[in-house]
Amino acid sequence: MRVCLITPEPGHPLLAAATGLLRAAGHRVDALDPAAEHPAGAPADVYLLKARTPRALALARELEGRGAVVVNSAAATGLCQDRTEMAALALAAGLPFAATRTHASLAAWAAQEAALRDGRLPDPPVVVKSRHSRRHDLVARVDDRPRLRELAAQWPREPVVVQDFAPNSGWDHKLWVIGGRVFAALRRSELAPQGRGPARPLDPAGLPDGWADLAMRTGEVFSLDVYGLDVVDTGGGTPLIVDVNAFPGIRGQDGAPQALADLALARARAGRRRG
Repeated sequence: MRVCLITPEPGHPLLAAATGLLRAAGHRVDALDPAAEHPAGAPADVYLLKARTPRALALARELEGRGAVVVNSAAATGLCQDRTEMAALALAAGLPFAATRTHASLAAWAAQEAALRDGRLPDPPVVVKSRHSRRHDLVARVDDRPRLRELAAQWPREPVVVQDFAPNSGWDHKLWVIGGRVFAALRRSELAPQGRGPARPLDPAGLPDGWADLAMRTGEVFSLDVYGLDVVDTGGGTPLIVDVNAFPGIRGQDGAPQALADLALARARAGRRRG
């Protein structure tokens, strides 16, 4: 089989380890930088889309138009970059996702809040995020108007979503799925005063009842094969999904490279059968 990685970083630990496993089994693995020229000739048996730039998505769509198998699809990857669309789909499907409000810009929302007669935020605290998910985007807790004014000065034109802050332990549950296999870790929330630290591997068997099934259901709703979701425990094992990511890094998880290699081969074989 020929597997191609769509990424500017083929040395990423997950990709590099999966590549080693595939090559050891006699398969060909190439890397394709989406910033470079698009390839000509026959497509690979499967492409792993580990990039989210506009050029990467355009490349994936072009390959799909030529009949190539792309994991995850360009459509599914793009959907996970728009937190407004993400929330709408999740809530419509009945997933326990944070209620999400959208504003055209942070400055516009700040001006709207400043016009309130009592001078308070409507339901503090809240979490403000960039509408469009990307590296170094905005994710911040807002408890009062001074903090809102501060963020609006830094990110005036940023389209944002606003979610009510859900009281929790200060730790995010990171759930990842690769081809139906669930991995998990705990990581301190980036909203916590201590700041985000390293992830602590967590045995999926130790997750609260129903959480592994919730992770699988999320993949079905979003048409994803490799993905992650950030979940907070709002009390008594009640989950609240606050984000969904297509093809995250999934570092430090035993078995993740093998699961990715197995998924790539399974999708490649399925594509050959359809062809």
